Parts: sequence; structure tokens; C-alpha cells
Amino acid sequence: MDTRQLKTLLAIRSHGTFAQAADVVGLTPSAVSQQVHALEDELRVTIFDRSTRPPQATPEGLQVIEMAEDILRREEDTRASLRGDQIAGTLMLGSVRSSALNLLPSALVELRHRYPGLKPSLRISLSSTLIADVAAGRLDAAIVAEHVGFPSALRWSPFVREPLWLIAPREMGAQDPIELLNTRPYIRFHSNVPLANLIDTEISRLGVVTNDVAEIDTIGSIVTCVRQGLGISVVPHAALQDPEGKDITRLPFGNPQVTRQIGIVERTVSPRGEIIARLHGVLSELCGTYGLARTAVADSA
Repeated sequence: MDTRQLKTLLAIRSHGTFAQAADVVGLTPSAVSQQVHALEDELRVTIFDRSTRPPQATPEGLQVIEMAEDILRREEDTRASLRGDQIAGTLMLGSVRSSALNLLPSALVELRHRYPGLKPSLRISLSSTLIADVAAGRLDAAIVAEHVGFPSALRWSPFVREPLWLIAPREMGAQDPIELLNTRPYIRFHSNVPLANLIDTEISRLGVVTNDVAEIDTIGSIVTCVRQGLGISVVPHAALQDPEGKDITRLPFGNPQVTRQIGIVERTVSPRGEIIARLHGVLSELCGTYGLARTAVADSA
């Protein structure tokens, strides 16, 4: 097995056919086929089912492709390190699908400007999947909310502690939050994520019985529905930074006002520790007043 074979393998996966992959890697289609056969013989597996058009990766082939991606990324990172260019290579990053995702594009653009040799690769998934992928080394780090039961080999560093707001159409103005929750149509954030559980727990603690008119699984859609007058809801501060979020009445949610934390989970011993620390700093800066410095978190641990 050599890196040329692995690059050819990924080209087939990306472009769909042996012929198209051959153009990408600068080989003939027969040479590409020979490389795949050699790799299959060495590993004693069938990587592609050639009875279909285009060829489809077998279950074992998908494992080989995942291995190839990991080997090539490690090779790239090692070359960058040996050149002394440590802020380079590929940063495999995951994130939950939440309002925190609004911050990531700006953070990644900022990192790209500072470190042109860095190539971020972003994957969106559930917290449990992301945490498992970080622990297994399939991801360098992931953006997740405060979570119960991080494995001991992982470190979670929050970069923001933001308040939750009860939001209502602008024309409602400032009113008593409890009265609004008890009397106005309510749009529930319905999702298997910690934020949804945090909101529901506080509503129950306040003794409120909401009049649900909708269940929606994305915070951005909830903000839109509230702005258009469908009902009231509860969202985190980051969800109200876009222009449409500013045209909404917001009131403190909870007594005292409830906050939630989002942070970066990484392995305690990570070859990408330096760049992850820099990403944490950029995200913290973007959060403004609610940002948490990494050093302060470490000192309080």
C-alpha cells in the first residue's frame, strides 16, 4: 500500500468512475484499475462492487476509504510539521446543528486569512456522534453544548456562556414573561439536543403550561415564525444576531435568567492542539460580551 493508491481510491470515491478518477490523478483507466486490484489483493477485501455502474463501494470498501482519508491527512499534517509550518494541513471539525453554527463560518474565514495553509473540513452531526468521532480520532475537534459524560480522554472548553431569551413579535412590547408563556401561543423547540431539554426543564420549574401551536427543530425557523406573528418562543442569544432577530421583542427567560454554554471538545493529547486553541480564541472574540477565554476556563478547572 502506498499513498498513490490511496489518492487514486479517494479520486474514485469523489468522481464516481475509474475513468474520471484517471483524469484527476493523471493515469490511464487501466492503471487506475490495476492500482485498485493491487490494493484489494493486499488487503484481501473487495473495495468496489464492479457489477454496478458506476462502481459502488462495498461495506469493507467504505472502511478502507475512511482509513485512506485518515492516512493521507496524517501524512499532510506531518509534512507541514516537518516544514515548521504547524498551522497548516487539514483541520477536521464537527459541529452540532444549532445557533452556534452561525459563528463558525466567520471563525473559519478568519482562520483561513491568518493561516492560508490551513484547510478546514466541517461535518454537521449530533453531539453524541461528534463526541465519539473526536474520541476515535476521526475528528480533531467538535463544537458541542455542555454535555453529560465526556470520556476522560477528552477535554471540553466552553467559549461562550449566553443567556436565553423569551422572544415575541415586536408589537407585543415588554410584558411579564410568565404571563406571556401562560397565555400566548407557544412555538416549542422540539429536538433531541441539550438546549431543548434545558428550555423545557425551566418551563416546568416555573409551573407554566404552554399553549403549543407548533413544534420546530431549528432555532432559525423559530425566530422567523415569531417575527411573523405565529407565537412566542425561547431561543439563545446567538440566534438573535442576524438582522431579522433584531426586529423582535426579547425578555429574560427564567428566574434567574437561564444561560447555556457551548464549547470545543478535543482529545487531551492532540496533534492539532495549537490550532484548536486559536479557533477557541476566535470564537470567543466573536461572542463579544458572552465569550469565555480559554485561560480563564483552565484556571478555574
